Amino acid sequence: MNNLQRLELETKGIQLSQSELTIYLQENDLQPFDEYDPSSATNKKMIYQSSLSILESIANNPVNLKSYRLDDMTVSDFAESLMARIDQLERKIRLLKTDEQIQNESNFFMLFSD
Repeated sequence: MNNLQRLELETKGIQLSQSELTIYLQENDLQPFDEYDPSSATNKKMIYQSSLSILESIANNPVNLKSYRLDDMTVSDFAESLMARIDQLERKIRLLKTDEQIQNESNFFMLFSD
């Protein structure tokens, strides 16, 4: 699986062309046709950042955020659901560590007292 396919998997249901997805990946320092490495924390974080960029772009389009009425049902929760997903992704990205941060972690605790 390459980075482009992984991003498509993360953003299932959002219809964007391959060229648009490629731009989002490149803006987040990923090459679309490079192999996706699921064991790389950095690669996973960059995919999530690309996904977040896509959701933010959708949120910037006010046409997507208006209420619709269909068969006596109002579809007005799209904006709230979108913003909740954006917040969730931002939180997840903040908590994810890169490969470099994981390598530099130490497994010991030092307590100093006077």
